[in-house]
Amino acid sequence: MSAYHGVDAHVGNTPLIYLRKLSELTGCTILGKAEFMNPGGSVKDRAALGIILDAEARGELKPGMTIVEGTAGNTGIGLTVIGAARGYRSVIIIPETQSAEKIELLRNLGAEGIPVPAKPYKDPNHYTHIARRKGEENADWFWANQFDNVANRTAHEKTTGPEIWSQTHGEVSAFVAAIGSGGTLGGVAKALKAKNPDIVTVCADPQGAAMSNWFNHGKTEASDGDSNAEGIGQSRVTANVEGIPVDHAFTIDDQTAMTIIRHLNRTEGLFLGLSSGVNVGGAVRQALKGGPGQVIVTILCDTGVKYQSKLNNADWLAAQNLKEDLPIESVLDL
Repeated sequence: MSAYHGVDAHVGNTPLIYLRKLSELTGCTILGKAEFMNPGGSVKDRAALGIILDAEARGELKPGMTIVEGTAGNTGIGLTVIGAARGYRSVIIIPETQSAEKIELLRNLGAEGIPVPAKPYKDPNHYTHIARRKGEENADWFWANQFDNVANRTAHEKTTGPEIWSQTHGEVSAFVAAIGSGGTLGGVAKALKAKNPDIVTVCADPQGAAMSNWFNHGKTEASDGDSNAEGIGQSRVTANVEGIPVDHAFTIDDQTAMTIIRHLNRTEGLFLGLSSGVNVGGAVRQALKGGPGQVIVTILCDTGVKYQSKLNNADWLAAQNLKEDLPIESVLDL
């Protein structure tokens, strides 16, 4: 048997990166899990692989079939990359508000990328519902259903959580992540709490999402404002979120996230998207809430390469009232 494998065998086992300046400012050890190092370039490769392997094991996904999914981009990229390595074609339904880079990348990877108008979840033409209908209408298509398919969460429970535990030698004291589908936070929280119930699990929520209110107050009411962070922000309790052990949540605004990603770029050599800024913002809030000495792990979701047309566009930044040159201390109240 060959000792060599395709990209589907190389998802996970990403390193933890020490965020030096933020750790020094807070007196904690703040670590970012470098999920942008997965083959498809994001944390969503784990969900994609978990969903595909689970569907194959249950006989729902067979050779020659097509995978269809509604996604803000990264799950679609992961399904396309992992699916191609295992012999599947992908059809990806993506809101047209997402970055042009992600839509173009999907097509370059060989997926049929179908941009659709952005609609709320209750609208029958929400991208998730369009993907579901396409899966139902085609006998040889498999709908991945990332939001309510708990194979997503299980993938993180089996891989991401144990990796964090091992990499920190069991010293992790808090884990922070935003919610898109809920698989990352849900799976890691379950895995870490099983190892040590005292580990604090935290949701970092962008403005305009409902998960912060859900975990803090038991209500799915959206917070004030809106966010430009793609791939995160949820208005409902998905199957991947339901019942997960989360201790509390913070709402992180876009300016905080923007200031953090510029800071990490200039001081740590990390070029990240806004969702990573929200996650790191949540980690810093947890550092301030819990005090010095904590070992806090969060997720560096993907790189900023997929968002350059926005994040490196002075006109776009001005239209969103986002400033690039704020000192890191100004948005973290340090």
